[in-house]
Amino acid sequence: MSSQPTWDAVDAYFSEQLVGYDPVLEGATAAADEAGLPKIAVAPNQGKLLHLLALTQGAKRILEVGTLGGYSAIWLARALPEDGTLLTLELDPRHAEVARRNLAAAGLAGTAEVRVGRAADSLAELVEQGVEPFDLVFIDADKPSNPEYFRRALQLTRPGSLIIVDNVVRGGAVADAASTDPAVVGTRALHDLIAAEPRVDATSVQTVGSKGYDGFTLARVRG
Repeated sequence: MSSQPTWDAVDAYFSEQLVGYDPVLEGATAAADEAGLPKIAVAPNQGKLLHLLALTQGAKRILEVGTLGGYSAIWLARALPEDGTLLTLELDPRHAEVARRNLAAAGLAGTAEVRVGRAADSLAELVEQGVEPFDLVFIDADKPSNPEYFRRALQLTRPGSLIIVDNVVRGGAVADAASTDPAVVGTRALHDLIAAEPRVDATSVQTVGSKGYDGFTLARVRG
């Protein structure tokens, strides 16, 4: 049986068993809800996946495109060593303020920086500044801009870095070549780009759960 109630129950089971109750993360979710932010943050088990990927990567520098209320940023920043840093980019100043408060409540204000502005502009500035490469990039922002975000991520990473792009399945619509939905068009353009890009190895994984039917793409920059 495959249904939303079943997916929700399975997510709840695994989250209870393998993630557990975390008052900081619960508080971040509550603060985002109280501020009226969209309910589109990653699920707890997905947040822990990001955390484990960052730990496995041994990441010291993480870049996130799309902050929202800071829920995924907390998961990622917690994987950093004491001298690690996370930079997260957010368009909406109100969202950024919620995220800053949540990161401070998590004890991560000195680790994570929330930068406000168009992500495309912020990424271009980082490239122009020649910043130290990032070990992991998590892209979870406006989907029509995914190809641009991915191109910039390639300029801001090194051989061995990971690039993760969320929400790529679009409820299955990504397989529809005739779709005119800008999010689907952008996601298909992203995968056209990745397929033709010799600098990365990549795969995409479908997921079901409390956030519905979706998935993510994982790319590793070649050595």
